[in-house]
Amino acid sequence: MRVVRGSDGSVAFDKGGKLPGRGAYVCAAATCISASQKAKKLDRSLKAQVGPEVYIALLAQSEAGV
Repeated sequence: MRVVRGSDGSVAFDKGGKLPGRGAYVCAAATCISASQKAKKLDRSLKAQVGPEVYIALLAQSEAGV
């Protein structure tokens, strides 16, 4: 699953994988998403602070079965 930082600095879950900006990927397993949040891996990859709403969206998509 792709998370993208836009040119305005906002960070969002990129469901379609086509949004412009700096992107980072995380596997669809809930354990990967939780580990990424705990270690702030997406924050480092995107060079921006990733809010909890992004992780909530990732977990919701993970549970829906990507």
